Amino acid sequence: MTQQCVLIVDDEPDIRELLEITLSRMGLATVSAATLTQAIEAVTEFQPDLCLTDMRLPDGNGISLVEHIQEHHSHIPVAMITAHGSVETAISALKAGAFDFISKPIELNSLRKLVSTALKLQGTAELTNSAVNHDLIGSGPTIAQLRKQITKLARSQAPVHIHGESGSGKEVVARLIHNTGPRASGAFVAVNCGAIPPELMESELFGHVRGSFTGATNDKVGLFQAASGGTLFLDEVADLPLAMQVKLLRAVQEKVVRPVGANEEQRTDIRLLSATHKNLAEEIDAGRFRNDLYYRINVIDLHVPSLRERIDDLPELAQAILQRLASDSENSNARLDASAIAALSQYDFPGNVRELENILERALALSDGELITSDDFQFPATVANASTNTPQPGGRSSITNGVDVQGDLEGYLEDVERQILCSALETSRWNKTATAKALGISFRSLRYRLKKLGLDED
Repeated sequence: MTQQCVLIVDDEPDIRELLEITLSRMGLATVSAATLTQAIEAVTEFQPDLCLTDMRLPDGNGISLVEHIQEHHSHIPVAMITAHGSVETAISALKAGAFDFISKPIELNSLRKLVSTALKLQGTAELTNSAVNHDLIGSGPTIAQLRKQITKLARSQAPVHIHGESGSGKEVVARLIHNTGPRASGAFVAVNCGAIPPELMESELFGHVRGSFTGATNDKVGLFQAASGGTLFLDEVADLPLAMQVKLLRAVQEKVVRPVGANEEQRTDIRLLSATHKNLAEEIDAGRFRNDLYYRINVIDLHVPSLRERIDDLPELAQAILQRLASDSENSNARLDASAIAALSQYDFPGNVRELENILERALALSDGELITSDDFQFPATVANASTNTPQPGGRSSITNGVDVQGDLEGYLEDVERQILCSALETSRWNKTATAKALGISFRSLRYRLKKLGLDED
């Protein structure tokens, strides 16, 4: 097996020597350069597996080297060495395409982890493309662009903020970035920030020590530490209280956390991904989200298109989802006919891919044979549908999808209530306390309604 090689770029001999010794003890070969010019020549001559570069160089800066390697040798990851506390420099390097950064004074254990993670990228590009193509279904230009972005982001450690409508697949995208990157063997820890009670949020994210508060009978590992060596995905990050945003900013910026009640900080080793269906710029203007935290987690911005933005993919996507659902049912040969595809194409899908899956699952359960037609679909009536309907002659109301309200008012209202409850539960990841709070009703009232509508699995 060929020995892997790391290019070290720094004008300080002591730093170069420290890095050379550390890397050689990891079984790696090293090549050193003291200037930007020497570094560019060394990249061309030696084709290293990784480049570690200082920001300040006698004839230029590390950003220029990152940009050069991105343009001419994009398969080589570059890690930037920055001055302590220089957040702007680190973010600039990540935006330029750097794999990751490490601050001076260099902490050797963190350096070893960074190098090991970066070297796992070698030879993974083809596997990454294959995995992304398999999990992101569709042939249109919008989804093709998303695949390309995911493939590129999987090769970086830069924080990524994923935004898109509810049900569009933000967590699917986050898992793809994790599963096709160098941290794939580590944990993927997803947390819905809106589902954690504010008083428990610090303990959940950072952990606590025994006796730090009433009920803390044992030490607890926080989600940051649980995701060590892997990826932490903060879903609905816009729902974080402002006080918690301050503490999250320090954890992300300094790569350290302090468990509740602990005297010392602990270093973290995570890839941070976040998501929300809200517009963070509007949340900042409204004073509900900190601008400095937005700047830190939104190093790379990734938009997940709604199903309406990629409607050309619907036939292929619907068939693939149905095939997956059918494989777990007795109707394993189920398929959609032309009328079913036409009906789906005319629907607006406010719930996006998640709603498409629900509609198909319901149709599969109700269909009499292998062929699913438009008659097997029950598109959900919404409150908006009800409010815009006008009375028809004879005192009858016209309802979307042909529902006769006068003939079955009770059933119609139950359908509307069921749809609202299911949507709220999905948004809160089936956390009933958070669901009741979001709907503005008591927990007891929520339990009663779920039981009445047959939705209480307890």
